[in-house]
Amino acid sequence: MSDNSFRDTCFELLKNEDIKREFKEVIRSIVNIVYNELYIYVWFICVYNVFLIFIILANLYFLLRTIKHL
Repeated sequence: MSDNSFRDTCFELLKNEDIKREFKEVIRSIVNIVYNELYIYVWFICVYNVFLIFIILANLYFLLRTIKHL
């Protein structure tokens, strides 16, 4: 029973525009911090994937060339 009242209290609290704006600012700050900490890893993963695609294409090229000579 208290779970419903707690949830209702939270919903009532979030209906207030000032609290909603503050909540959005806190979430935006947290997302910004996480992004600043992780963006270098995201770029590393992107570069790794491009490198991996080139390696796969080179292997495919050499495989087709080897099959052609057989």
